[in-house]
Amino acid sequence: MDQAQIEIQVLGSLTQIDASDWDACACPEAAEGRRPDDPFTTHRFLSALEVSGSVGPGTGWQPQYLVCYLDGQMIACAPLYAKGNSQGEYIFDHNWAHAYERAGGRYYPKLQIAVPFTPATGRRFLVRPCYEEIGVSALVQGAVQLATDNQLSSMHVTFCTKREAEIGRALGLMPRSTQQFHWLNDSYERFDDFLAALSSRKRKNIRKERRQAQGFGGTIETYTGADLRPEHWDAFWRFYQDTGSRKWGTPYLTREFFDIVHHTMADDMALVLAERDGAPVAGALNFIGHSALYGRYWGCTEHHPCLHFELCYYQAIDLAIEMGLARVEAGAQGEHKLARGYLPTETSSLHWVADPGFRTAIEQYLDAEGAAVDEEIEILTSYGPFKKTQVEEQE
Repeated sequence: MDQAQIEIQVLGSLTQIDASDWDACACPEAAEGRRPDDPFTTHRFLSALEVSGSVGPGTGWQPQYLVCYLDGQMIACAPLYAKGNSQGEYIFDHNWAHAYERAGGRYYPKLQIAVPFTPATGRRFLVRPCYEEIGVSALVQGAVQLATDNQLSSMHVTFCTKREAEIGRALGLMPRSTQQFHWLNDSYERFDDFLAALSSRKRKNIRKERRQAQGFGGTIETYTGADLRPEHWDAFWRFYQDTGSRKWGTPYLTREFFDIVHHTMADDMALVLAERDGAPVAGALNFIGHSALYGRYWGCTEHHPCLHFELCYYQAIDLAIEMGLARVEAGAQGEHKLARGYLPTETSSLHWVADPGFRTAIEQYLDAEGAAVDEEIEILTSYGPFKKTQVEEQE
């Protein structure tokens, strides 16, 4: 098929893109009645970010959605943003920016194909079925051309799939490997089945943590779909503000974002709340994909031993087992997740840099970094909580 037949547009708002056209590329499985594989690239999630003012002027994330048409039909799209900083990305390039600027270059603005504030792996080149090859190629060429035409330093694709990383490499982008901690469901039917796969010491420690957490003096409830109520978001906003102010200085999401997703994505979310004397005191928000549970935000107004582990990690495992999900992605960073059954997992990104000399330096850096990440994953996995042999000490 002739690549020249494809028309590429850059649009500044999702209001210019019909939701059905976007989702035909982002989550074609939804047309068959399935839950979207990735809730974060759906039109409704990205639109909530935009309409709520979480992205846009003054946020460091200016939408530049890339859209490809063939014979009048939208065949591919990408959540592309012009970035004025490197905040909210979770695959960090601060050192690259500093090095480039010390050499006299201007690193920002740059282009970023990503889901803002969301370190969850998923497709970033969103292509309608049967158009994968030409769709991905058009999106890559379109993003690089946009950066070139505007004399931008670089273009980045973060938390893409491993397959996309391979395709991107073939198209001239530089792949980068990083790592997160994910919990994998080995066909467990209940939490105790997961515990049985652990060493005795780790199993006892998790049971102890759960007892401590659940003894905080209240109850723990999970709300999803129609059970979610506006007052739940009032409480969770307080939690989110506290965590956001401590981690980032200013919370990334606006209050309106939670009001919007309450109406548009209730079935895609599971909110775990610890409630005492009728009032929520801590909470963890998860998004639900077809095969994964994505732990996203946590916060509290009261501190209780191990309650963070319970709400963010153990309740997520419970829910994933109950729903038959293959994994839990618990967000970026956190080696403390290892002892709780979340193993190091490779994540991928792609990068294009305009300056040839700077590109060569980054390629050399990425080769060394990739080897170090592979070694780190191997070492951390060896320290995981799972049994090392078939015969382990029994309780």
